[in-house]
Amino acid sequence: MSLDIEQIALHQLNKRDEQTLDVVLRDTLLTPNAAVEEMMAELHRVYSAKSKAYGLFNEESELAAALRTCRKGDEDFLGFSRAATGRLRDELAKYPFAEGGVVLFCHYRFLAVEYLLVAVLTSRSSMRVNEQLDVSSIHYLDINHADIVARIDLTEWETNPESTRYLTFLKGRVGRKVSDFFMDFLGASEGLDTKAQNRGLLQAVDDYCAEAQLDKNERQNYRQQVYTYCNDQLQAGEEIALQELAQELPPLGDKDFKQFSTEQGYELEESFPADRSTLRQLTKFAGSGGGLSINFDALLMGERIFWDPATDTLTIKGTPPNLRDQLQRRSGSGNS
Repeated sequence: MSLDIEQIALHQLNKRDEQTLDVVLRDTLLTPNAAVEEMMAELHRVYSAKSKAYGLFNEESELAAALRTCRKGDEDFLGFSRAATGRLRDELAKYPFAEGGVVLFCHYRFLAVEYLLVAVLTSRSSMRVNEQLDVSSIHYLDINHADIVARIDLTEWETNPESTRYLTFLKGRVGRKVSDFFMDFLGASEGLDTKAQNRGLLQAVDDYCAEAQLDKNERQNYRQQVYTYCNDQLQAGEEIALQELAQELPPLGDKDFKQFSTEQGYELEESFPADRSTLRQLTKFAGSGGGLSINFDALLMGERIFWDPATDTLTIKGTPPNLRDQLQRRSGSGNS
C-alpha cells in the first residue's frame, strides 16, 4: 500500500526567549525524494496506530477558510503553509510551555483518500559510530513521540461536510493545554466521542445479555465474541460496524444485536473507531490507584476472585507464583 505525496512543506519555529518564537519559512516546497517519502510513511504509520480524538472545523475557522481557498487553486500550497505557520506561532506563543520545532504540512493520498497532515516535530540528540569507529552526535526528528499532530480527511470534508469526524488529532500526554492551542489554531472543536461510543457498545452488550437471561459463562462467551470481532477490526485498522458485529453474533430471541441497540436508544453510530482501553473491559477487570494496581481476567470473578460490595473487599484465592514468592520472602525477612 503506497503513500503518494502530492505536496509537502517544512518550516521552523525557534524559541528565542520565554515570550518569543521566531519563524523560519522555506521559500520552496520540499522535493518528495526517497528520504522524504520514508519520513512521511513513518509519520503516517505512527499516527495511524495512535488513539485519536475526532473533530470538525468551526464556522469561523481561519485555517478552514484558507484551506478552501488553496483547494480551489486561488492560493498555492506553499503560501497556505507559510501563512498557517504564522498563525500557529501566534497561538503557540500564548502559552508559557511553548517550544519550537519543525512545522510540517503534507498533502498526500493513501488508499484513494486525500489527507492534509499538520504536525510540529521536535528533534532529539543521539550518538552514532561511523565507518572509522569515530563517535559523533546526530540530531533526528522524534516521530515516534510526536504529539502535536492533526490530520484532515480532505475527501470526507469535501464530500460530507456535515461529518463530525473528518478531522483527527492527538491530545498528547503533557496535558490539555497542548490540544487547546492546537484546536485554537485549527479553529476546530471535538466531534465524535470515540470512548463514549465504545462505552455505549459495552453497555449495550451487557444489557443485551441481561435481557436474554444468560448465565455467567454464556455472558462471558458473548463478551469474548464481541471482543474478538472488535479487536480484529482494531488490528486491521478498520472501524467497528454494527451490522457486521450483529452478523458475527448469534441472535438472542427474535432480535439481533443491531436491532436491539437501535431500539434501546444507545445512540451508536453505524460504524465507529475501536478504543483499545475501553474494549479490554469486555474480558478483563483492571484498575489502579493509591499505590495499588489490579488486572485480572473476567472469567476469574466468582471463581478465584470475589468482591464484597458491602465492605469493598476483594478476595483472591491462589496468587500468581512470582507474587507468592515475593510475599513469602518479604514475610520471612519480616519475621527474622
